[in-house]
Formats: sequence, structure tokens, C-alpha cells
Amino acid sequence: MAAHQIPCGNQGLRFGSRGTGNRASQRLFEAKSPAKRRHLRRYGPARVQFPSSHPDDARSRRMNPAGKRHIPVLGREAVEMLAPRDGGIYVDATFGAGGYSRAILAVAGTRVVGIDRDRSAVSAGFDLVDRSGGRLTLVEDRFSNLAGICAAQGISAVDGVVMDVGVSSMQLDEADRGFSFRLGGPLDMRMGHDGPTATDVIAGASETDLANIIYIFGEERHSRSVARAIVAARKQAPIVTTRALADMVAKVVRSKPGEIHPATRTFQALRIFVNEELDELHLALSAAERTLKPGGRLVVVSFHSLEDRIVKNFMVERSKAGGGSRHLPEIAQAAPSFHILTKRPVTPGGDEISANPRARSAKLRAAERTAAPAHPPAALPGWPTLTDVMGRR
Repeated sequence: MAAHQIPCGNQGLRFGSRGTGNRASQRLFEAKSPAKRRHLRRYGPARVQFPSSHPDDARSRRMNPAGKRHIPVLGREAVEMLAPRDGGIYVDATFGAGGYSRAILAVAGTRVVGIDRDRSAVSAGFDLVDRSGGRLTLVEDRFSNLAGICAAQGISAVDGVVMDVGVSSMQLDEADRGFSFRLGGPLDMRMGHDGPTATDVIAGASETDLANIIYIFGEERHSRSVARAIVAARKQAPIVTTRALADMVAKVVRSKPGEIHPATRTFQALRIFVNEELDELHLALSAAERTLKPGGRLVVVSFHSLEDRIVKNFMVERSKAGGGSRHLPEIAQAAPSFHILTKRPVTPGGDEISANPRARSAKLRAAERTAAPAHPPAALPGWPTLTDVMGRR
């Protein structure tokens, strides 16, 4: 695992002087909430300018080798909420095409540690490393390891962590990665380059395990029928391509015109399971809590209800104060380690959704670290794991 040092120019992304912000920034921070007033007093109205979106530029989160600038979903809002400042150290926990990192590095004196488990994303970021003047470090790793990654760089605490969780459009658009049933390709689905593929899971998991995986991670109510069909089909021939699986699921799960493709939930479930995405998110949130300094910001953009529920529950749990009721003794409880900044999740506007339909399901939540000690990590939920399922083969 190699780390690469960085610089970044200001092309296309500019932070204006604080105190003058543009209208979009002012709309974000002029609200009457105490959190936003505290932010305004501390940092002033931050100004963030991304390149203007164009439907052809942003089928959105995809990296374009021809040089079109990557614009993350809710990118402006995420960076404004992160509030990068001169001398700050930030973690871009899901580097992808580097959209957040570019925006952060556009603030003079910032340093960024970028993390991605996808080797191709890290390799594609080397140019940004070269242009960043030693302010960016890229690491190929899982974002659940962000605390250890920072420690290895000699960083004990950071000023902000931003995460854009789930699969990226550049991964979806590569047929040989096997994430999309709309593109013919091998049934792989791994974000990294190690561990079992979706083909391995389809071939080796029991019918009961397949049903549980598809129901829990895909929220597919026909999970038992899908699992039964997979087991019957694999007896005839191995299921090794995205189209073969999608066609098989479509025979079991019916959909009406205008509804999502019947294989959508099954593909989501297998992808989440193969990459252990929800466990990774649980662990990454806890790692961010241990790594952020008092006043540091945690900003998370998620794209489906399972992810958003984990982020919401984490922030709510970590922001609770006291316990018990007037009828019961007060329950001993750790002091709040976060103060929530987003009473309701921030969602994309109509223009962004028009330019990038995938943005329609995005939700941004943010919280600010207090001076209280980090809470003990909670036990992971008891859902199916790769180790257990593949170990039963």
C-alpha cells in the first residue's frame, strides 16, 4: 500500500474571501438556528464555487479522462459544511475522482489525506498529487481504517472528515467491474481488488443465506423467490455475468412500467454484501469520531436508506445528553461527542437532479465534534457477513 504526496491548483474551484460569500452560501448560513449562527461567527460565510454543472459533464460522479472537472453530488453543500480553513487537516475518506479534495485544497494552507480502496481511483489521482505541492496524501485502503491511516502519516487529530458513501458513477460505468446490469460484464462488484466476487457468492452461498442477503441489504420483499431461482439456475450453469443474473431475477420479480428494474435491489444487496459496505460505514464513523479534534466537522453524503439510517442513528446517539426520566433514576451516559449541524438532511435541488439523476436520492448530514471523549464503539449488527457465509461452503 503506497502513499503519495500532493499539490493542487485552483483551476475551476475557488474560495473567495470570507465575509463576502455568494448568495448560495448566504442562504445556507443565514438561517436562525444556533448551529448556523455559531458557524457564521466562527468562520464567516464561506464561499465555494464549483464549475457550472452541465448535463453532458456530469453524468455526474464519473471521472472523465478527457479532463472534464468532476463535480461531486451535493459537493458545494458538503464543502461549505466542512468549512475548510488555512492550516486545517482534512480526510477525504472516499476520494473517488477527487472532487472534495480539489475543493479543500483550493483553500491555501490546507492538507488532505485521501482514501480509496479502488486502486484505479488512487492511480487516477496521481496528477492531483503532483499538482498539490505536497498537501495531498493518497492511500489505497478501506475508509474504516482512517484513524490508523492518519496515525501513519503522523496526524493525531484532524479538522474535518468528508465521506461520499456507496458505489461511484465511474465504477458503475465500467462494464468489467460488474456493478451495473445495464452493461454486460463479469459479475464482480468488488470496489477493491481482493476477496470474493459476486460470482463467488452466487455460486457458494446457501439458499437461506442468499435470501437473507437480498432481503437485508436489498430490502427486496421477493428475496426468497429470487434465492430459490438462483439456486435452481446455478445447477444448470454457473451465473457469471451481470445480464445473466438480471435476466433471471426479472423472471421472478415483476415490475410495472416506470418502476425500477426488477434486479435493482438484488444487485444492490450483492454489492453491499461483497464490499461489506454497511460494516465499513459503521467502523468509519467511529474512526472519524476518534480522529476529529474539538470543533472538527464530520460530513456524510449517502445514497440509500440503509446508509442514511446508519449515519442518522450514529449522529443522534452521539449527540444525546443525559438519560432517564422524572419517573426513573438518571442513566449514566457518556457526554455528547457531537453536535448535529443538520436538523434535517440536506438534499439536492432541482437543477442538480436534472443534471445528474443519480443525485435524487442523496442526503447530506453533518455534525461538529465536541471536546468530550469518543464513545466506545458499538457492536456491529448481526447481519450476514462474508466470513460466515463463505465459510459455510
